[in-house]
Amino acid sequence: MDMEMWESRIIDYLDGKGSAEERTKLEQELSQDAEANKLFEQLREVMLAMDKVSVLEPSSQLKMEFDKALQQEIAVQKKTTKTVFFSPIVYRVAAGFLLVMAGLVIGYEINKNQERERELVELKQQVEENRQLMLAMLDNQQSASQRMVGVSVAYELETADDQIVQVLVKTLNEDTNSNVRLAALEALGKFSNEEVVRQSLIKSLTTQKDPVVQIALIQLLVKMKEKGVLNQLEKITKDASTMKAVKDEAHKGILKLS
Repeated sequence: MDMEMWESRIIDYLDGKGSAEERTKLEQELSQDAEANKLFEQLREVMLAMDKVSVLEPSSQLKMEFDKALQQEIAVQKKTTKTVFFSPIVYRVAAGFLLVMAGLVIGYEINKNQERERELVELKQQVEENRQLMLAMLDNQQSASQRMVGVSVAYELETADDQIVQVLVKTLNEDTNSNVRLAALEALGKFSNEEVVRQSLIKSLTTQKDPVVQIALIQLLVKMKEKGVLNQLEKITKDASTMKAVKDEAHKGILKLS
């Protein structure tokens, strides 16, 4: 099954695109392919959920209260268990993920009774479900587009827990698609103030072989003013197997960090 082809056709169908003949043909194919029909239902549920979310403008105080509640929830999850479309669908999913989180703020101002508590629990559950969806996309080895979506959603996060960081680092170091690795690097760059992220980026420089990723990683480490990579940059400039463009970037990095 060509996952990317089906995703594209189904998304166009759900967005009301395509001629009547094309839409009828897709419906017929879905009725005959159980796996494709399952994918159709999953995408339809995600898009319906996104369409139901209202755009909110929470106050700064409510935002602070929400961030505190979310961090507490993440801490609880870490102590118990650790399990969890660049196209219009990317922004639909990413925006939907953030809007569902913003919806959590509503619970603080609806009222002070049991109804508020019930809605708060439901919204927390939706946040976790969307988080799990993001991690599942990042781990989808059969679809580079799905992994790209997962990385794009991770990029929209204000903070990232240990599990998300680990998955992004693994994607940066091991993903077979260069564009996905670059996107993972960009997402990790947002969290570079975290020591575990900084150390992971430094370590990654010793294993990266893709020239495009190497250059982007060197630029990021220099921007972070990470002098701990000077020795590694020096090795890169002397490595006969390294491309000239990468050596040049490493040399410029040495000059800026020295």
